[in-house]
Amino acid sequence: MALVEINFDGLVGPSHNYAGLSLGNLASSSNAGEVSYPRAAALQGLGKMRHNLGLGLKQGLFAPLPRPNPAFLGALGLGSIDDADPAQRRLRAAAWSASSMWTANAATVSPAPDTADGLCHLTAANLVTMPHRSQEWPDTVRQLRLAFANSAHFAVHDAVPPCFGDEGAANHMRMCVGHDRPGLEIFVYGKAGGAFPARQHEQASRAVARLHGLDPARCLFVEQSPEAIAAGAFHNDVVAVANERVLLAHEQAFADPDGTYATIRARLPEAEIVIVPASVVSLGDAIRSYLFNAQLLTLPTGEMGLVIPLEAWETPSVRGWLDAHIASNGPIRRVFPVDVKQSMANGGGPACLRLRVVADPSTVDPRFLLNEAKIAQIEAVVGSFWPEQIDPVDLGQESLAQNIIAARAALLDLLEMPELA
Repeated sequence: MALVEINFDGLVGPSHNYAGLSLGNLASSSNAGEVSYPRAAALQGLGKMRHNLGLGLKQGLFAPLPRPNPAFLGALGLGSIDDADPAQRRLRAAAWSASSMWTANAATVSPAPDTADGLCHLTAANLVTMPHRSQEWPDTVRQLRLAFANSAHFAVHDAVPPCFGDEGAANHMRMCVGHDRPGLEIFVYGKAGGAFPARQHEQASRAVARLHGLDPARCLFVEQSPEAIAAGAFHNDVVAVANERVLLAHEQAFADPDGTYATIRARLPEAEIVIVPASVVSLGDAIRSYLFNAQLLTLPTGEMGLVIPLEAWETPSVRGWLDAHIASNGPIRRVFPVDVKQSMANGGGPACLRLRVVADPSTVDPRFLLNEAKIAQIEAVVGSFWPEQIDPVDLGQESLAQNIIAARAALLDLLEMPELA
């Protein structure tokens, strides 16, 4: 069985909008109320998938979840919305949210080389901190159990109890000599973030590790820096990213950086830790540019590449650091800027849009795997059915709701996934 890393990107859904629902996500808050462009957003995401496929990497896709979600409003006793009540308007916007596009929050994944039973384990994230995301996990589990239905290779778990907030792979890193070798799984949690909530609870991370049957000696639980959370690093993947033996992190990413790095080196002697100094790239520049919310990937040549948003490439401090790192013969040898501006404006970069799963592609439901022809077919559906733009004040219109429902139905027909209808 050939284990490789497959990146499953979430397709930006037809209800993509800027309602500003995510406290602590500075990009989401600053663009609240702006007009969004769902069609352009989905095409940008597909462009990134095509780019990575062109690098010789395996690429998968998750479909948008059903929106608007009447069950969410019904559970709150809101059969109709009082538009004069701002709280009710926000709840309606939550029911229309396309936030499942950020599949780094869909689940936490431990591949077969790390687990006691030799299965790849996936635990759906409960996302309880934010109302618009807390409704996702039951539909996410349905999709995960369809994509990874082969019980000889996968185990999919329901979310951990909602008293412990879990935000998925955005707060989880795996370091290893190779994707198919046993790894060190690093769970990052928060305790305090000033005005902003710490979304990942330590006990949620520990529960996931137990559910996955991980060796405690190959697990590390690390506190995120409160300073980073307060600055807008609502997830660890806004200030750190790992791939195989390499960890790329901002100097202010962790509460105890020295202890964290010493433990990583003790448990994985091959580790290469690359620290971006605050004196070169400020925490503010790192968060605004999403330098660390990048895809750090092993290319077919064996060298590492970093897929970054254009915003990072266009930030002078970040560009200067990247140029210097490559010139110094550091472990990251290539940088690939991509345009995901619509996602970035709502607070999600290239890394937010994907869930990393190490598996044999032949064990995955082929409907979830992409090739060039399928990407072109999806682009045609997006071009025909996705709304060109959405103003948040239009959320709740029946005609828009029907258009969004029809768009998702057309995609599911193309993908031949009636189980998700």
